[in-house]
Amino acid sequence: MLGATATAHERRVRFRELLAADAIAQFPGAINPINAQLIEQEGFEGVYISGGAFSAAQGLPDIGLTTLTEVADHGRAIARVTNLPTFIDADTGWGEAMNVARTVQEFEDAGLSGMHLEDQVNPKRCGHLDGKEVVSRAEMVKRVSAAVKGRRDDAFVISARTDARAGEGLQAAIDRAKAYVDAGADLIFPEAMRDLGEFETFANAVGAPILANMTEFGKSELFTTQQLADAGVSMVIYPVTTLRIAMGAIKRGLATIRSEGTQASLVEGMQTRADLYDTIDYNAYNDFDASIFNFSQEGHQ
Repeated sequence: MLGATATAHERRVRFRELLAADAIAQFPGAINPINAQLIEQEGFEGVYISGGAFSAAQGLPDIGLTTLTEVADHGRAIARVTNLPTFIDADTGWGEAMNVARTVQEFEDAGLSGMHLEDQVNPKRCGHLDGKEVVSRAEMVKRVSAAVKGRRDDAFVISARTDARAGEGLQAAIDRAKAYVDAGADLIFPEAMRDLGEFETFANAVGAPILANMTEFGKSELFTTQQLADAGVSMVIYPVTTLRIAMGAIKRGLATIRSEGTQASLVEGMQTRADLYDTIDYNAYNDFDASIFNFSQEGHQ
């Protein structure tokens, strides 16, 4: 009730254990706290918090328009309700080296378990769109180094994302990733790989855990966890999947209400009141109230 029982540090340690394990870890994206609760209840290993999904939920494109404060508050609300590790999108770190260090500390204070920084120029673009530009390798090494220096809890996971595959080629992206690992990155996020062979090449070359971004309508085929695990991937994220599921259902539902004049035909596909109350642990709140207010006045004047 009222949130996670595992401490932020315990969840960060768990994140590192997942990255070191032989099995691949699945982190579906959560668009709000109840989404994170459902992810935990379905038995997933962690929760991803996508910058693109957050931007879209605000009615904005994913071009760096959201602020550090907005994203940290969003992450805090999600991290508060789940015992799973939470991994958040930090875009380009909201500024220069000192801003990146502050970003890490804001996310630590929000109870998050890790974050990823990318090597795009600011303002950034969605990783699966054309026309991306990346900063120099040296500039991104400064970003990663600043993040590591700003970290106060050594268990907090710092991931480096490279978008260099599209513009510079696979080998250049690998060379960048190696430099980011040398600068202290715990996890490498190679964006927009073309096929399983590229994931495997990356995993074999980098010397650090790598993650796969299985976003719909992107550059990569939607591979299974088994295929990715066989290619050496340690972690897979589904950044915008739950948002797309929800928005698709909402759009169809609104059209039905408009055309039929009632939501009656939609009820069967809805989350029930009982399931909602179970998800948010409604009974625990009732029990808490009863334990506080259910007392006797005997013996009192």
